[in-house]
Amino acid sequence: MTEAGDLADAAASPDPRIGLRAAVALRRLADALENLQVDNARLHGWSWQEIADALDVTRQAVHKKHAGRTPVIGEQ
Repeated sequence: MTEAGDLADAAASPDPRIGLRAAVALRRLADALENLQVDNARLHGWSWQEIADALDVTRQAVHKKHAGRTPVIGEQ
């Protein structure tokens, strides 16, 4: 089974300890994916407003969260 399949199974577990651990793993995965795609969007010339619209948040929120980060795309 794949890691994604294992995580989906864990998220549906009737055991709260397993389900909550899966929730944490999913949150971390979602945060990493958002960081990666915000960096990707900025490298493609997207404005903070375009990114905010895509994420369904305000421009101020996305700028505050991501403007000071070191991009992960292009790092060696």
